[in-house]
Amino acid sequence: MLNELILTAVAYIVGSIPTGLLLARASGVDIRATGSGNIGATNVYRTLGRTVGIATLLGDCLKGLVPVLVARKLGFADPWVAAVGLAAFLGHVYTIFLGFKGGKGVATALGVFLGVSPLSVLGALALFIGIVATTRYISLGSIIAAAAMPFLVAAVERRPLLVGMTLVIAVIVIVKHRENIRRLREGTENRFKA
Repeated sequence: MLNELILTAVAYIVGSIPTGLLLARASGVDIRATGSGNIGATNVYRTLGRTVGIATLLGDCLKGLVPVLVARKLGFADPWVAAVGLAAFLGHVYTIFLGFKGGKGVATALGVFLGVSPLSVLGALALFIGIVATTRYISLGSIIAAAAMPFLVAAVERRPLLVGMTLVIAVIVIVKHRENIRRLREGTENRFKA
């Protein structure tokens, strides 16, 4: 159990690394004072361009993926795989390095989901791409893809603890998008520009 506890704690710390903030700072920008003020890939992309935005997306995704892959490689049982994935995700959303104020968790959730059920992610990704292609709203695509993930994991994996972890992450992602939901309702949400 000691190894499981250690990896769970490490996953939280790794998840807490504010990728977007660090990459933006390297470019001379405080991302928290620019655009939406969010440290995630979408705001970094809009502020600093494609290269830094994609680097942020990949970095945040890896924060969720790598700890889950390590847990699975070490043969951890489902409760601990779920704990490690959730810890990495919570690290990003409630980062210890920024007073427990982090990003919305979409890219880190993606990494966790990839580690848990890559096939489910393909379904969610298809939803995301279809919604963004037709509406140009990243937030709407993220919300709907997150909402679909627990159902996809339940259908593909049929492992209750992993489904439960996916459900918790999906709910938090949606709650973190409450301002986006408000703007979508008001018709003031920013559309994605490639």
